[in-house]
Amino acid sequence: MPQVEFHSGVEQPLHFACRLLRKAWRQGVAVAVTAPAQTLQALDRELWTFEAQEFVPHLRVRPGQAADAALRRTPIWLCEAEVPNPGPEVLLNLGAEPGDALERYQRVIEVVPEDAELRQRARARWRAYEARGWPIKHHAKAGG
Repeated sequence: MPQVEFHSGVEQPLHFACRLLRKAWRQGVAVAVTAPAQTLQALDRELWTFEAQEFVPHLRVRPGQAADAALRRTPIWLCEAEVPNPGPEVLLNLGAEPGDALERYQRVIEVVPEDAELRQRARARWRAYEARGWPIKHHAKAGG
């Protein structure tokens, strides 16, 4: 059963995600990131530039791509579609519908910006996690 965390009211979700992914990478934790294509493209750019002297290793995962050797060596997976299996044990969701195979993760992290429509979608995901009986932690007004 995954531990679920919601970070709501995030003012700069991409910058917040970059900081979170950098921390995970430094701790040796692999993370799959799910988001709409446009968000993943922006996150890809941001991971190259948000720190002047640092790079967070990541790869864009194509729909249907298998977990090959190059992907397994990469700690951060940016996934528009279903995350290849086997994959990271942590899922960071930036507004996508994360799929049905959530039980395979140890931890699911939801980043929710201040946008009203995205908050509504996140509330629906919260209710779905609750219905499964998964423990949820809430962190309100996370910084950017």
